[in-house]
Amino acid sequence: MVKRFVLVLFTLLFAICCKAQNKGFAVVELFTSEGCSSCPKGDAVVARLRDDYKGSVYVLGFHVDYWNRLGWQDVYSSKEYSKRQGEYASALKLPSVYTPQAIVNGKHELVGSERGELYSLVADALKKTPVSGISLSVKHADGNKILVSYAVTNSEKAALNIALVQSNATTEVKKGENAGKKLPHINIVRAFKTITLNKDRGETMIELPAALSYNNCTLIAFTQKSNMEITAATEAVIN
Repeated sequence: MVKRFVLVLFTLLFAICCKAQNKGFAVVELFTSEGCSSCPKGDAVVARLRDDYKGSVYVLGFHVDYWNRLGWQDVYSSKEYSKRQGEYASALKLPSVYTPQAIVNGKHELVGSERGELYSLVADALKKTPVSGISLSVKHADGNKILVSYAVTNSEKAALNIALVQSNATTEVKKGENAGKKLPHINIVRAFKTITLNKDRGETMIELPAALSYNNCTLIAFTQKSNMEITAATEAVIN
């Protein structure tokens, strides 16, 4: 009994020690679509990843719009998110875009459903200390407005991206490659703003989409260089 207690205590102390030493982070952007039959697997992998690494891995679901012409209009899709994926293709010198595609810290890309490779890239990212830091305060203002106050350190030659993400949603798909399926989603990007950092602190407003409760949302902010490398990230609830 004593030996078992000592073993459990040692395991807990080891876990706490490892967590204290882990100062890294990973921003995982998943480019996905409800019209793509391969995407539900990618959605499931990043959902598990979010739950396994709360507080250090930040998942963003960007729904692209180029699948919409094939029979199903993804209500969460945006041409701006398709454009962002294209910017990654240029930065990473890729011949084309595809779904589901995952990008880790703006530097590594892979098929979003490749669980083993994704977890390996995330584990490697978590070993590295961020080169800059972000603090974020988010408040529910009048109506559907959200006031975001931010402060950034060591942000030279970087921009600040702020994403309003819907924590959970489910869609019953009627047409297209996923017709008849009920698709769960997590961390859907519903608004996205990029701020050029002329100062190390400031405020901005983000508009909450109609019929979306701020209780089902968080904000994820991250600094990103012109070469698309992400240097720091944080997440905040809406007060």
